[in-house]
Amino acid sequence: MSVNKFWWTPIKKLLTILLVAVITFQMTGCGDSEPTDPSITQTSSAKTVKQSISEVSPPDIIQKLHPALDRYQPQVQIISPQPDELLQDNNVTVQLQVLDFPTFRDETLGDGPHLHLIIDNDSDRHIYNPTEPIILSDLKPGTHTLRVFAVYPWGESFKNDGSSAIATFHIYTKTPNNNPDPKLPLLTYNRPQGTYGAEPILLDFYLDNAPLHLIAQEDPEDEIIDWRIRVTVNGESFIIERWEPIYLKGFQPGKNWVQLEFLDELGEPLNNVYNNTARVLTYDPKSQDTLSKLIRGQLSLSQARGLVEANYTSPTLAPSPEIEEASEPEPIVVEEQEVSEPEPIVVEEQMRTGSLRT
Repeated sequence: MSVNKFWWTPIKKLLTILLVAVITFQMTGCGDSEPTDPSITQTSSAKTVKQSISEVSPPDIIQKLHPALDRYQPQVQIISPQPDELLQDNNVTVQLQVLDFPTFRDETLGDGPHLHLIIDNDSDRHIYNPTEPIILSDLKPGTHTLRVFAVYPWGESFKNDGSSAIATFHIYTKTPNNNPDPKLPLLTYNRPQGTYGAEPILLDFYLDNAPLHLIAQEDPEDEIIDWRIRVTVNGESFIIERWEPIYLKGFQPGKNWVQLEFLDELGEPLNNVYNNTARVLTYDPKSQDTLSKLIRGQLSLSQARGLVEANYTSPTLAPSPEIEEASEPEPIVVEEQEVSEPEPIVVEEQMRTGSLRT
């Protein structure tokens, strides 16, 4: 019996080692698998997706244009419709008041500082002259929410106190939709949307009723809820905890989609109207709009300054006057004429003066 145990023990160990080796060999794909790439993320469908979206610095020219408008603190107010107003017409005239913010549209570049106006959660309208009547036509009966905020020419929202305004009103009757809770944080999706011709592409949003992180984190026992934003681009998700514009690259030509979600301090969705919004954008590298040229660096600082300075004329954009080539003057032929002997005359000497125009 003792002899059998003596031989069985090393044999059992050997069999165990061989079994582990076989299992490891099979799990690693017969030893032919590639080394793990930390940039590869495993998805729920067991497929590997290469992470392509990344954050980069803002374009250099935008950083240089920023200070020209940073000195303003826009104050935006919705005069009409009034909050909670019940209207008996589905065509609504919007009246705005804007202080400390120069809205204009440069004729050459086709853009400038302006307002974004959003009815419910539709795409925004660009308002370059807030003193002109703004008509919202054929609104459906029920509750609607109007949001207006100031933006830079490249679409980034101002984020100072008073730079946005909200008004919830009703057409004929009140309904539960499009009625955000004013006591809860509200997320407004701003950018990206539309068509872009160059990367990086701006990601920007506006927040109402959201506390600063320092205030929310000061006392863990208080009722102030901290927040974060979950961003999903073409299925790739990441979390941001700062309220500032960021620039992304890695978009695919054609259709792309972006989703923004407002989360509480535990990472759970905080439900309020518009706090989970998705948009589709088109990336067309052949686009030749002003923003695309600006991002590509095809506009110099002097050419782009008209975006941030009203009535600015760039010397490089203004057509230079045409100068006609001077032709070789024809020789003047003076015919000789017989002249009689002149009588002596007295010539008074005069001084001639002139000036040089610069």
